[in-house]
Amino acid sequence: MSSPSSGSASSGQPAGASSTAASVKELTLRGVVIGGLITLVFTAANVYLGLKAGLTFATSIPAAVISMAVLRYFKDHTIQENNIVQTIASAAGTLSAIIFVLPGLVMVGWWQGFPYWQSVFVIALGGLLGVMYSIPLRRALVTHSDLPYPEGVAAAEVLKVGDTNEGVEESRRGLLAIIWGGVASAGFAVLGSLKAVATEVSGVFKVGSGGSMAAGSLSLALIGVGHLVGVGVGAAMIVGLLISYGVLLPVQSWGEIDGAGGLSAAVGAAFKQEVRLIGAGTIAVAAVWTLLKLLRPIIVGIRESIASTSRREAGQSVEIVEQDLSAKVVIGVTLASMLPIGALLWLFVQGTVIAHSVVGLVVVSIVFVLLTGLAVASVCGYMAGLIGASNSPISGVGIIVAIAAALLVKTVHGPVQPDQLPALVAYTLFTAAVVFGIATISNDNLQDLKTGQLVGATPWKQQVALIIGVGFGAVVIPPVLNLMQRAFGFQGAPGAGENALAAPQASLISDLIRGVFGGDLNWRLLLLGAGIGVVVLVVDALLRRYTKRLSLPGLAVGMGMYLPMAITIMIPIGAVLGMVHDKWADRQANPERAKRMGTLVATGMIVGESLWGVCFAGIVGASGQDAPLAIVPEGFAGVAIWLGVALFAGFIWALYRLARREGTAD
Repeated sequence: MSSPSSGSASSGQPAGASSTAASVKELTLRGVVIGGLITLVFTAANVYLGLKAGLTFATSIPAAVISMAVLRYFKDHTIQENNIVQTIASAAGTLSAIIFVLPGLVMVGWWQGFPYWQSVFVIALGGLLGVMYSIPLRRALVTHSDLPYPEGVAAAEVLKVGDTNEGVEESRRGLLAIIWGGVASAGFAVLGSLKAVATEVSGVFKVGSGGSMAAGSLSLALIGVGHLVGVGVGAAMIVGLLISYGVLLPVQSWGEIDGAGGLSAAVGAAFKQEVRLIGAGTIAVAAVWTLLKLLRPIIVGIRESIASTSRREAGQSVEIVEQDLSAKVVIGVTLASMLPIGALLWLFVQGTVIAHSVVGLVVVSIVFVLLTGLAVASVCGYMAGLIGASNSPISGVGIIVAIAAALLVKTVHGPVQPDQLPALVAYTLFTAAVVFGIATISNDNLQDLKTGQLVGATPWKQQVALIIGVGFGAVVIPPVLNLMQRAFGFQGAPGAGENALAAPQASLISDLIRGVFGGDLNWRLLLLGAGIGVVVLVVDALLRRYTKRLSLPGLAVGMGMYLPMAITIMIPIGAVLGMVHDKWADRQANPERAKRMGTLVATGMIVGESLWGVCFAGIVGASGQDAPLAIVPEGFAGVAIWLGVALFAGFIWALYRLARREGTAD
C-alpha cells in the first residue's frame, strides 16, 4: 500500500498539504455540478438494486473515474477537485441505503406512497447529522487510526494515478494496472449478466437432521476488497462464518428439512430468519464494546477540533489538512437539527390513535436520535474502515436501532391496544429512518475523508461537499422510490403484484418492530448472539494480551456471522492473496512500488465491477426485466458453473502476474 505522502515525499505530508494549498482549486461550481449529475444516475441505480437484492454498491470509485474523464479537459483541474466530485456523488449514492428502512412504511400499509417533502426532510436531516457526527470522528478514526479503509484507499489510488502532475512513468504503469484490473472485473461481470458464466457457486447439504450450505460469489471486486483489508479482518470473518454455517445453521434447521421446499428452503429460511438475528446480536455486543473503546479517541478528537477552531479564530496557522468545519458550527447544526426533527415527528403523529402520547414520544425520540446517532456513527464508521462501505453490514446495526427504538416507544406509550399497533410500528420506523440516515452517511463519510487525507484535501471543504451530496440524495431518492413503488410495489405491501420488489431489510426490520410491540420477538436468538459476542471479546482480549500479532476483532466476527457466505468467503481469500503478494514484494528491489501495483490491481477489480453495476442497473431499470442480457440458454447453466470457476481463477492469476511484472519493471 502506498504511503499518504506519494505526492510530496520529502516533507512527509500528503499531496497538496503545503501552505500554498489554499490556492489549489478544490470546491468549485463545476465540480458540484458534475457531482450532482453523477448523483442522479448512481443514486437511482442504488435504490433499485437495494430494493431488489438488498445490496448497494459504493459509488466513490466509479464517481472518481468519471470525474477524471470529464475534468481532464480543463487545464486547471486538480486531484483535490476530482476528490470533491467523488465525495458529493458517493455521499448521495450511499444515502440511498435509507431504503433499508423507509419502504417499511408502505409495507405496513401506513403510507400509500412516499410523500415528497416529508421523505426529503427525514432523509436530509438524518444525512446532515451523519456529516456532523463524522467530523470529530475524523480525527479519532482517520487521523489517529490504522484502520485499512479499503475503498477510501482505493479511491485515493485511482485519483493519484489519474493526476497528471505525478511521475509520468509511474502514473502510466499504475493506470495500466487499474485498467487491466477493471477490464477483467467488468468483463467477468458482463459474462455473468449474459449467463455465459456463473457468478456464484453454492450448494446445500445435510448435517444430521439439519443442514448447511457452502457458497462463494465469483466476484473480483470482493477479492480486491480482501486484498485491501488484510488477513486479520479476513481471519476474523472466517471465524464468524464457521460459527454461523458450521454450528448455528445446522442446529437452527434441525428437523425442518422435510418440510415444504425440502433441504434448500429449510436452510435458506433458517439463515434469514434465525441465524442472521443471532449475528445481529453479536454485532450489537461488539458495537457497544467498540463504542466504549472509541470514547476516549472521540473525546480527544472533539477537543482537538475545538482547539483547532480556537487557533484559527485567533489568527494562528493551522495546516490545511487539519481544518475541519468549526466546532461551533458542528454543535450548533446538530442541536438546531433537533427542532425540525421534532416537528416532523409531531406532524407524523397528528390525527392518529397515539396522538395523546405525542409530547412524551417526541421528546424521547429526539433524545434517542441525538445520543444514538453518535453511537451509530462511531460504529458504522469503524466498520467501514475495517472492511469498506460496500460490505459493511449497516442493516445489522439498523436492526439493533429499530429494536431499541421500539422498546423505547413501547415504554413511553404504555400498554398497546390492537388498534394502536399500526401507528406505533409506523412511528418507530419513521424515527429509526432518521438514525439510519446517520448510519448510512457515517458509513461512507469516513471513507471519503480518508481519501481526502491521502490526496491532501481540505477537510472542511470536503465536509461541505458531503452536505451538498446529502442534499442531492435527499431530493432524488423519494421520486425514485415512488417510481419503484408504482412500477413494481413491495412484497408484503397491500396490492403488491407478482413482480414486487423484495426490499428484504425493510421487510425484516418492519417484522421485528411488530414483534417488539406484539410481544413475539425471539429474544432468545438475540441473546444467544450477544453471548457469542461476549465470548469473542474475551478471546480477543486474551490474544492481544498474550500474543504479539494475533487478535479477533468482534465486529469482523459478527459480520462473518451476519453476511451471506457467498460474500464472506471471498474477502478472506482476497486477504490471503494480498498477503502472498506483499510477502513477495518485500523481497524485491523496490518493495513499496511492488506493493503499490498490487493495491492498484485490487483497486481496478473494485472499479470495474462497480462501473458495470451502474450500467447494468440502468439496463434493468429501462427494460423492466430481471435479466435483460441473458442470451445463453438455461441448459448451459451446468457448464457455466465450471466455466465461471475456471475463468475466475484464471483472471486472478493473470492479474497478480501483471502486478508482479509492473512492480518489478525498470
